[in-house]
Amino acid sequence: MNPNWRSFLESAEAAFSGDSAEIHSFGDAAGELQAAARQTVVVPLTHLALIEAVGEEAKSFLHNQFTSDVNHLQNGQAQHAGWCSAKGRMQASFVLWHEGSSYRLALAADLLEATLKRLQMFILRAKVKLAAQNDHVLLGLSGAQAGEALANAGLPVPVAAMDIIAGNGCTVLRLDAERCIVAAPVAAAPGLWQKLTVKARPAGTPAWRWLDVRAAFPLVTLATKEEFVPQMADFEKIGGVSFHKGCYPGQEVVSRTQYLGKVKRHLYRLSGNAPLQAGDELFSPDNHDQASGKVMSAAPAPDGGFAALAVIQSNFAANLRLGSREGPPVEAVAVNPA
Repeated sequence: MNPNWRSFLESAEAAFSGDSAEIHSFGDAAGELQAAARQTVVVPLTHLALIEAVGEEAKSFLHNQFTSDVNHLQNGQAQHAGWCSAKGRMQASFVLWHEGSSYRLALAADLLEATLKRLQMFILRAKVKLAAQNDHVLLGLSGAQAGEALANAGLPVPVAAMDIIAGNGCTVLRLDAERCIVAAPVAAAPGLWQKLTVKARPAGTPAWRWLDVRAAFPLVTLATKEEFVPQMADFEKIGGVSFHKGCYPGQEVVSRTQYLGKVKRHLYRLSGNAPLQAGDELFSPDNHDQASGKVMSAAPAPDGGFAALAVIQSNFAANLRLGSREGPPVEAVAVNPA
């Protein structure tokens, strides 16, 4: 995380979680969660990081590595993308967008270093350069007044989901119906923050994670690296997998899984009273062989308790416990019911 940006956020009363880059709150964690559910919030997305890919072969390189169709990604558009191991398990997930002559990849910050290092191993003689964009920050906006907040800051407002518009030195991505992400240079970020907070309430990382759960946004983090074939996280249902492109790492496993219909695990929303966090295992008293699921992302819920996204073995979803077969119960509802 850029130290100048962190210093500014601390001066703006951001309380960081220990030495991590995640912001616990801006002084009222419960109120910020309530605002995320009912008002308009702006969140420093310090739990995410950016990679930029440039060069005349950047498109073909990314296309040959990722699960989605990068060749047909138009300038000014974004899509979900996964990067799999040879066994078809996701090492990272991205929101990938095409902007001018470059491509930008937003991913979990705790996977940045390892992902960048490993991706660079595959460049070989390809004419492409990959680099972490440490000179940029990401801001998330959510709520009915998000468009007004952007306009008040002199920024464009994309209308359609996964569209991007560049303006005033920044890039705005419409993530979904409720949310936008702004990529801004570090030098411009403090002034931008002050303008955005006229219409939007500052909120910490838990608020954005809860919004991810509500939107069923499947983000792979260090806690879930190489745990899921893309279809287990319903990644193909949000355009993150193309079954009509050429080879990429893990493609044979991903395609075979799809066409043989062997996906027994899917994405669910969880709710419960016990704290939930990414990587937590879920068990069912009806399944004595193995864990029946794993939490992908989690956050406190605005109305109490905790909410999460989890990949769960569907035939055991009706009877789940956290941590062990004797653990506290959790309730699971399929994101995409069969």
